[in-house]
This record gives sequence, structure tokens and C-alpha cells, in this order.
Amino acid sequence: MTLNRFMIWAVALAASVAAQNTCETVEAQTAIKVLKSFTIDYNKEQSQYWSTFSGDLKPTCILEPETSEEVAAIVSILHKNNETFAIKSGGHNPNNHFASVDGGPLISTKRLNEVIFNADSETVRVGPGNRWDEVGEKLDKTGYTVVGGRIGNVGVGGYLLGNGLSFMSTEYGWASNSVIEYTVVLANSSIVTVSETSHPDLWMALKGGGNNFGIVTSYLLQAYPQGDVWGGNLEFEATPEKTAAILAAVRNFTENYPDKKAGIIVTSERTLSTLLNIWILFLYYNGPEPPQGVFDSFLAIGPTINTCKTQRYADLLSGNNWSVLKGSIYTIGTETMPLPSKEDGPEVMQAIYDHWVKVSDTTKFVPGLIASIAFQPMPRGIATISKSKGGDMMDLDDQHDRIIIELDYSFYYKSDFDQVDIAMRATYGGFQSIVKGYQQGGLLASDAYLPLFMNDGFYPQDYFGRLRPEKLQLAQSVQAQVDPDGFWRDRTGGFKIPSK
Repeated sequence: MTLNRFMIWAVALAASVAAQNTCETVEAQTAIKVLKSFTIDYNKEQSQYWSTFSGDLKPTCILEPETSEEVAAIVSILHKNNETFAIKSGGHNPNNHFASVDGGPLISTKRLNEVIFNADSETVRVGPGNRWDEVGEKLDKTGYTVVGGRIGNVGVGGYLLGNGLSFMSTEYGWASNSVIEYTVVLANSSIVTVSETSHPDLWMALKGGGNNFGIVTSYLLQAYPQGDVWGGNLEFEATPEKTAAILAAVRNFTENYPDKKAGIIVTSERTLSTLLNIWILFLYYNGPEPPQGVFDSFLAIGPTINTCKTQRYADLLSGNNWSVLKGSIYTIGTETMPLPSKEDGPEVMQAIYDHWVKVSDTTKFVPGLIASIAFQPMPRGIATISKSKGGDMMDLDDQHDRIIIELDYSFYYKSDFDQVDIAMRATYGGFQSIVKGYQQGGLLASDAYLPLFMNDGFYPQDYFGRLRPEKLQLAQSVQAQVDPDGFWRDRTGGFKIPSK
């Protein structure tokens, strides 16, 4: 072997060894719990993803820090090699490599699970390792709650960094609008407290900016008085008549929002292998019973199943966990549309629904395929509340009502991912074309600002490119300040900020 070839081999070997050192170094130099592959605890943690595809990615080890200082120690060690890594809260995000990794360390936040209520300040300090039903359960006897997820199994960390849409959003805004303070480990391993008065630009960027700026190890959240709530599910057959009635009802509900204490998700589900086609509505009211008239337009359509009742808030969240299908691969995508007028609503809403049906039909031979679409009201009042609380990265205006559409395709086998990937892109891409066509034709507001909702985004979607230019510039500026070397940008997954 020549000297030059030997030197190249030695350098490559040294780099390879260094790239494998995070797990061993953490174990040797710290007291951080390290889960090794092929162990029961490792396999159990890998089973906690919503999408089995994410769980099939195999990290070299799983690190479970318990403090901000331990997270900072991990980041410091990662700086000494070129490993890719990921940070996981609840494992809700199904995009591979966003909260999962193949061949590098996974940082699980499960032990960062504090829930500390302060009655004097009416605040709760919440760790990112919690799920929302756990938070609700711990707060249940305090008479307070926080603005959080609508399905209990959703993790705290990724949800809040993606802005967080809640049943309570028409009362209190996005979940991120109630974050008073973040504790963050930056790329240089420093630990900073971030608020409106301390690092205000970073405080804004974290409210819908994803994992581009650091690892949040705790959130200080505004708490709100909370008693019993009313809610549950309505189920309908998806006949043409009921479908038209439900689409009209959700449009009318969004424009004439009957009560800020009310929340709703309107979903249609298609199990293509059995030709099952149903509507399932998630209803919520912040009180023991809704006043007459709040949900009457939906109840009048005639549900075949009605599980709505008065219950504890924590029970409502846990009760919605039935919608998490274990053992499937998930993909999630999104689009935003301006609300059509009452006159044009039937045509526009039906066009959106029919396009979803047409595209989802192309996947009907995929084993275990379930296609789902959710219409999520975004009345202008949410934007008004958000602005009054300092705003967020989505920066909605209160000139227009909107509907945020969520798409889900779940299925059994990784070999079918490419086909479903094509269908997902065709579905939300078609929605965007339909919306633009109606805007050009005058049936939808042509001046409506239509950002994407990060928590529902599919990995190729241009989240940052759809923000207002000044918000994109803020994200770029903050990233340059707190991560000048591109540690988060280059070493872990997620929606990335485009370069200037």
C-alpha cells in the first residue's frame, strides 16, 4: 500500500470510528440512560411511533436524557462527529427522519416529562416527553388545563413547535400562542431561556418554526380554568346526500362560528379494500353541555352513532385515541383554502371532496389502505387572538375565514410507499390547483394568504416558502444567529429553512 493510499485509508477509518462514537461516548462519560439495539427497552421505544415505517428505521442507540444539562452534553458530543441524529417526542410525525433516524443516535425526550402547575401564576411547566392525555390527567384535579392536542396520544414537543391546532383554538389561539417561555439547548450546547423579552426573535421563530433552532427541553404554558367538557364522535354513512349536507354544514359552521367554546374536526374515511365510506366528526364544547343550536346543523343530518357526552377533559382526549391505528404506515399531508361563500360553497367543497375520492381510488389495491380527509375550520377569530398574544410564524390575518385540510393515507407495507407517495402529492397538489382555479374564476378570495400547517405537512411540502416573506426572513436571520454552522440544518431531519 502506498503512503498516499494508506493516509486516505487511515483518515477514512478515523472518520468512520468517530462517526460511531456518540453512543459509546455518552455511555462512558455521562449518566444518561442509553438503550442499545436488540434490547427489550430499545424495541419498546421503537414501537411508539404512529407510523411503523418510522419505527423500522434503526438508530444506533436511543439516548434518554432527564435534564437540559444532559441534552446539552449530548449535543456537545455530537459536535465531535458527523453522525445524523433525530429528536423524538411522541413519535406522531410520520415523515421518516423527522423524529426517526437510521444509523445514528435517537434522542428521546420521554424522561423530560415534568408537569408542574403553579396556581399563583396560572402557568404549567411541561416537558416535551409528555403526551397530551398525560398532561390532561396530571392537571385534572387542579381545575386548570392548557391548550394542547385533540388526540391524547399526540406528543407535546413536535406539536408545539408546529404551532398546534386545538379544540380550544377559537378561545385561546394556536397552542404556541400560549407558550410563555421555552428552555432551549442551542447548537453550541448552551442552555437559554427564551421569552418575549429574552431572545424575542427566537421566541417568535419557535412558534411554528419546527426543530431548526435547538432542542426545547421545557415549555412554560399559560393555564386556563377548566371543568367538565362535552364531546365525542358522530358517525354518518357517506351517502351523496349526507356528504353534501356535511360539507355545507362545516362551511356554514366556519363562517358563522356559533360559539368560541366549540371545536370540531370533520373527517371522511374510506377503507378501500372493503368499500367502507363514512364520515366521523370529532365534537368538543368547553362546558358540561353545548347551548342549543351550536351543533344542530350536524345533528340534524342524522348520525348513525353518537358518543357525545359530558366528561372530564382528560377522558375526552384519551377517548379520541381510538383513531390511532397501530401497525400501519402513515403519511400525512395538508393544504389551506379560503372559505367559499354560501352560494359557491356547494360547488367548491364538492370539488375538493370529489378530487380526494378520485385520487384515493388509485390506491385501492394497496393492502390495508385507509384514506382520510379532515376539514378543520380556521375562522378569522383565531388570527385575531393570535395577534393579541404576540403572533406566530404562520401569521394569519383576520380578513378571511379558512379551512385547513388534513390528508392521511395509512397502509401495511413499505413496498407500497412509492405508490402512496405519488397519490399524496397528487391529492394536495390537486387541491392547490382547484383553489387557484376558483380564485381566478372569482369563486374564492384571490387575495387570501394561504400558508401550510406544519403539523400536518408531508415531507416535500414547502412550509417555509408558503410563509409571509418577512416571517421567512426572520427564520433565516434567527437560524444564522443561533446555528451559523448548520448543525440542525445538516444533521437532522424536518422542514428546512431555505437559504437566502
